[in-house]
Amino acid sequence: MFKQACFIVLLLLVIIALIGCQKQETKSKEQDLLQVKSLRGKEKKKVILLLADSLMPQAIDKGIEQNELPSLKFLIDHGQYYKDVVTSFPTMSLTIDSSLLTGSYPDGHRVPGLVWYSSDEKKVINYGTGPMEVLKHGLDPVMVDALVNLNGKHLNPHLPTIYEDLAQRGLKSGSINGLIYRGPIDHTLSIPFWIQIPTSLPKEIQVKGPDYMALGSLTNPLEDIKNLPDGMTKRMGFNNSYSIETVKYLIQENKLPDFTYVYLPDLDQQLHKKGPSDISGVKELDQQLHSLLQAFGSPEKALSKVVFMIVGDSGMTQIRPADEDPEIDLPALLKDYRVLKPGEEVTDKTEIVLAVNETMAYVYKLNSEQSLRSLAELMVTDPRIDVVSWKEHDWIHVLQGKTSKEVRFKANGPLYDPYKQKWTVKQNSDVLDLTIDSAKKSINYGKYPDVLRRLSGALNSHSGPFLVVTAKPGYELADRSSPTHKGGGGHGSLSYDESLVPLILCGTDQKPPSLRIVDLKSFLLELFS
Repeated sequence: MFKQACFIVLLLLVIIALIGCQKQETKSKEQDLLQVKSLRGKEKKKVILLLADSLMPQAIDKGIEQNELPSLKFLIDHGQYYKDVVTSFPTMSLTIDSSLLTGSYPDGHRVPGLVWYSSDEKKVINYGTGPMEVLKHGLDPVMVDALVNLNGKHLNPHLPTIYEDLAQRGLKSGSINGLIYRGPIDHTLSIPFWIQIPTSLPKEIQVKGPDYMALGSLTNPLEDIKNLPDGMTKRMGFNNSYSIETVKYLIQENKLPDFTYVYLPDLDQQLHKKGPSDISGVKELDQQLHSLLQAFGSPEKALSKVVFMIVGDSGMTQIRPADEDPEIDLPALLKDYRVLKPGEEVTDKTEIVLAVNETMAYVYKLNSEQSLRSLAELMVTDPRIDVVSWKEHDWIHVLQGKTSKEVRFKANGPLYDPYKQKWTVKQNSDVLDLTIDSAKKSINYGKYPDVLRRLSGALNSHSGPFLVVTAKPGYELADRSSPTHKGGGGHGSLSYDESLVPLILCGTDQKPPSLRIVDLKSFLLELFS
């Protein structure tokens, strides 16, 4: 994701940075601190949404049972705690954040994943994965897509974000380290010259965001006011401490906007290394939450003034160790095709393009005479593949790994799921662990939450003929230079553990009508009714 791309650039350009990493010339920073304060008065509660990357309910429960998470326990004891909020798909941060802030699945917001292929531009879009893949892909396209195109072009311009909707209501909003931030207010990203040198990025990039916008050291309204951890060794400010200290300043100075989105990235990196059973990162998060609550004077005062929402974006599954062969080598599986190599340009001879999102991948058919079905049948010969799906006319087809059993479905029909969505389902419903009651005309989901809508959202998120491929729990997909997490944690797929996240809601008696990330935007707007 974007924070990783920035950190990779820092590592690769450390010599240049040491020569030229002088403090950026500062202007009087945008008018954030003058325009951000809510105009509704002290009696109206503000809303703070803290999104903790890869926060899982199992870790919360384990930590509370061990008496190691006093702040989270306080919030749960004084609020609502849900352990089964369905996230978006692919279960990657940029796609999930886009769903949260637009209230739409990828077929609406048009951000298909961390990596995807644009048939219009005939290139792979990579917002920043692992060091080797970014090097192969090229620093310039990664940084331009992450800093310029993601919010300015790829995120559907016709679909309003919560920041734009709140502005229409005359309400103030803020984003602290949010990767998806498009709003109605002009802001400037300041690009250090040691990033400008190897890229085509200018010194300044004009963007649109909410009333208050902090994005690490790229735009920091507190630059001349408060010393924040935003240097090279602190990932340019893309860390929990920067986010928490920024929102604490707004609280203590009575400058909170009506709605503040706070992104907390640290936990994700720890779990990728150590696996989802590790709770050391959650304990650090708990201490940071304690500091945040104390900024109001006490936790009790905090809940009297603010509605808090603490939510994860995706779960993780434990990836098997290296000696158990957890890495599914997609180029090897597709050895009979001309598969685009990272960094190569697409030509008339390119047959397959891969876009790997950890435990999920898009596989694009360009010039091959083979059908999508024949490619899918090849993919499921690897027993580590979970499901492979594709569009064919009005239907979505899904093959099960190893067995090749098939189910197909399409929107509208006689069957209703728990989210009041209508479907037609044919053939082997057990492929997607669906329970169908024909008499009641109902569908219920098992180990793949909201799977019909989520698969449909991914397969309709961008143009071109392609497959959606997911790995079984314990395995992950890989291209030639993809980052892998042997013995650690991975996400991206439709699986239960990767798809369900916690939500802690405090300071209000209102209850979310539906426990899906995609429905939280409408609930947030209701809090301001």
